[in-house]
Order: sequence, then structure tokens, then C-alpha cells
Amino acid sequence: MKYYLYHYYEREHGPFRNLSSLSLEAGEEVLRKIKQEPDVFASNRSDDYLKIRRELENTARERFITKGGKPKKEYPHYMTLGKCEWIQGWYKDGCELRIDLEEFSPEILSFTYGDLFPTMRYKDGKEYRGQVYTKTEIMDLINRYGLPQQWNPEGKKGPERYVEVQIWDDKAIRGTFNEDSSY
Repeated sequence: MKYYLYHYYEREHGPFRNLSSLSLEAGEEVLRKIKQEPDVFASNRSDDYLKIRRELENTARERFITKGGKPKKEYPHYMTLGKCEWIQGWYKDGCELRIDLEEFSPEILSFTYGDLFPTMRYKDGKEYRGQVYTKTEIMDLINRYGLPQQWNPEGKKGPERYVEVQIWDDKAIRGTFNEDSSY
């Protein structure tokens, strides 16, 4: 089966804008502005969102390295494995970018079965909680469980709504975003 990675973003800002690329203070200022937009999904994020996000990204990076991953940066860019229309609805004027999975070197891609936040924090005993996967490992998991966006599109069966892809290299997505990928 052929797989594509999808990235969703606000048309006005362009793809691969990343709060993690900013200082904590600058990121919090951007988050304050986002919170003033009630129609935007991210406006519901908690006040400690950036602190938690950076801790989770660091954990994901460390676990990926132990599995042989070779991240080129401290924080990832995010995509989904397979289409997830729910995410496009997070934005006022949401756009979608699609790239063939085979265009990426596996050594710079890690995966979580669900969004990084609930995957690393939700405690329900499922085998994929707290786990970061390589490309081979996530394909094995998908063969067993399927894609969450297919069996849980409404989110009624748990917090996993898609397979998240963490891309640990700017060069891998160059040409798909503005060179200044921060907010």
C-alpha cells in the first residue's frame, strides 16, 4: 500500500510554522494570540502547553535515538500518516499538503500511534501509549490495528485519531515551506 504524509496549516501563515522553533517567551506570546481566536482548535490549549510540548518532544527524540533514529534538530515538524480531515477543520482557512512517505529517509522520521500529547500522557494500558516508533515498527502496528482515522474518526473510541509523524530534519521538507518556519 502506498502511504502519504499530510500536513495541515492555516493558509494565511503557510505550512510548517512551528512554536517549538521560538523562545519560550515568544512562543507564549504567539499562543496568547491564538487563544484569542475562538474558532481555532489551538485556542483551547492550556497555559502550560509549550512547557509540556517541549518535554514531550525531548522524550520522543531521546526514544527515537535509542531505536537508531538520527534527528538533525531538537524539535520535529509534524505530519500525519494518511489523510485526517478532522485536523484540517482546526483552522479557519485550513490547507493540506501531501508528500509521499517514500520521499523521506526513515532515519529522520519517528511515529506515534496518535498525537504526541495523548500518546505520551494518556494511561489506559494500550501497548502504543508512551511509545515512539520507527517506520518499520509503525507499519507493523498499523497492520494489527489499522489507521486510527479509519476506526476512530469521531474520537469516540479514545484519544487516538491519527498516526502522527515527527520529521526531525528541515532539509527533508525544504521547498514546502517558507525558510522562516517559526511564527
